[in-house]
Amino acid sequence: MSVRDALPGPAEGGPATPPPTGAGAPDGPGAGPPSRRRLARARRSAARRRAWAQFRRSRSGMAGLLVLVGFGLVALLAPVLFPPETISVTDATGEPMAPPTAGFPLGTDESGRSILALVVWGARVSLVVGLAATLMSMLIGTVIGVMAGHFAGWFGVALNRFTDWFLVIPFLPLAIVLATVLGASLLNIIIVIGVTSWPGTARLVRAQTLAVSARPYLERARALGGGDWHQMSRHVLPNVMPLVLANTTLMVALAILSETTLSFLGLGDPLRPSWGGILDGAFTNGAMSVGAWWYVLPPGLCVVAVVLAFTLIGRTLETIVDPRRGVRA
Repeated sequence: MSVRDALPGPAEGGPATPPPTGAGAPDGPGAGPPSRRRLARARRSAARRRAWAQFRRSRSGMAGLLVLVGFGLVALLAPVLFPPETISVTDATGEPMAPPTAGFPLGTDESGRSILALVVWGARVSLVVGLAATLMSMLIGTVIGVMAGHFAGWFGVALNRFTDWFLVIPFLPLAIVLATVLGASLLNIIIVIGVTSWPGTARLVRAQTLAVSARPYLERARALGGGDWHQMSRHVLPNVMPLVLANTTLMVALAILSETTLSFLGLGDPLRPSWGGILDGAFTNGAMSVGAWWYVLPPGLCVVAVVLAFTLIGRTLETIVDPRRGVRA
């Protein structure tokens, strides 16, 4: 009789072998190793945690995020801070073009409305237009850029030439023409900015798509019979999305500036206060000529602060997802 046979087993009262624990433990009876999908989710979750840790170490990025969160809260709480009647021309209670007082901390406009109330309500319009127009621009630019970089035949060449044609047209004159034709409304401003600001994103995405298309795993996907849609949706798009997300924050700043410019030119929605509309009213009524600085500085400083916040966040994200550093968000 051997020593092994003499040792008591689990059925004879000996200590049972503890089940495996930790990441390598099976999920249940007969469970095998983790699936590919679960491993992919774990890798993406770890990458997001690393990206957030890097972002928190950036002072400029966190400063921009705090400023943006502050403006977002002000925009959301605008109806609570200032009821809608405070920005109504017919219900105005102040003196026209009055300087700052205790009742009107930032003075009044030509109708006696509070500039502070107009600026707070204008944050809603400027942020909504900036975000909505950027989403439309990113969607158009990403789709065209991925297809232009993936298809090598006449279709890809046609999309590339179409993008070049949009790039050579000056943005502001095209936006002014489209806004004049479509009419002054919030939705039309979003459409105008969205359909005129996508070419830069398309060029950026196309360049990244060409780099991804030369990688070995995409060649294996082709060899295994993967179609164009499978390659673009499962391999190309996930690799270009970090760059697209970083570029989105920069595009929001440009969209807000575009909305301010169009509203300043009188092409914005006249029924909704926006920062550009406030500046247009100040220019039309000669605020600077009469020394009404309170009519110009608050909306102008808000535009600068929000654009700077989005730019700081975008630059930080751009640094994090820079492929040359080998870090992916």
